[in-house]
Amino acid sequence: MKTESMIERRLEEGRFVVTSELGPPKSADADAIRKKAQLLKGVVDAVNITDNQTAIVRMSSIAAARICIEEGLEPVMQMTCRDRNRIGLQSDLLGAYALGIKNVLALTGDHQCFGNHPESKNVFDIDSIQLVSMIKRMRDEGKFLNGEEIRNSKKAPLVPPRMFIGAAANPFADPFEFRVIRLAKKVAAGADFIQTQCVFDLGRFKRWMAEVVKRGLHERCAILAGIMPVRSARALTYMAEYVPGITIPESIIERMNRAAEGIEDKKERAKRQSEEGVKIAVETIQAVREMEGVRGVHIMAVEWERIVPTIVEQAGLRS
Repeated sequence: MKTESMIERRLEEGRFVVTSELGPPKSADADAIRKKAQLLKGVVDAVNITDNQTAIVRMSSIAAARICIEEGLEPVMQMTCRDRNRIGLQSDLLGAYALGIKNVLALTGDHQCFGNHPESKNVFDIDSIQLVSMIKRMRDEGKFLNGEEIRNSKKAPLVPPRMFIGAAANPFADPFEFRVIRLAKKVAAGADFIQTQCVFDLGRFKRWMAEVVKRGLHERCAILAGIMPVRSARALTYMAEYVPGITIPESIIERMNRAAEGIEDKKERAKRQSEEGVKIAVETIQAVREMEGVRGVHIMAVEWERIVPTIVEQAGLRS
């Protein structure tokens, strides 16, 4: 079913789509959203609005997405299963669509033990695959999960949330052979587009994409490769050791270290490594763009939104 999504329209036009992330503030400061939005406006096709990322309390993704719309940006509202049951999820989908939000990214969500309220109770009434299926049913059949029609009364018209549905995929978690099987389940459930975990290990990502193409999944949904610009070798080392589901070749870490080799000034070291991080991100974009089945990239510049225009420019992604 066609939606009013800018992402869907540009994918249909055969364009290489570029999305990025915009993290809501840990406050009620709407201007924090507006400032970030202005950095990304006219640079990317859409921005992901994270939903209490890493289980830390932040401004509602629905509210932040609406502010982005007011600033001329198309949002992708992230929705996690951690904090809401199926009643709350469906209610928020209706509200988000009523506010003009046309894209949703269905996620299970980080466990609350990683956040700033580890004592809180999680929900996880449904998982991300079930969430994708529920959103598709609401959109295409005009029905809630319990089978009731999405209308105010029997004589009223159906008014379902006609959203472009996204999901996440991780080509780097183990066991590798299950990665494409899980993706296939999300596609079967109704995912229109997929944003992957950040790509550092190009060899493994290429093998995963080969399996995706072999199964024809790239013809049923659009694959957007995750790209994360990193500012330091220390950050890469931390991710390699402590962030599950990410593989970072040692050669990438060594390259970041070499970029600042022999430089004693801390500011200059940081500058050289961040510049190298941008180069690696640009080279990764250029590499994945040549792979069959990749329809775009998702740039995850965590709290570094200002670098996104530079990456887009250097990678030749401006239309």
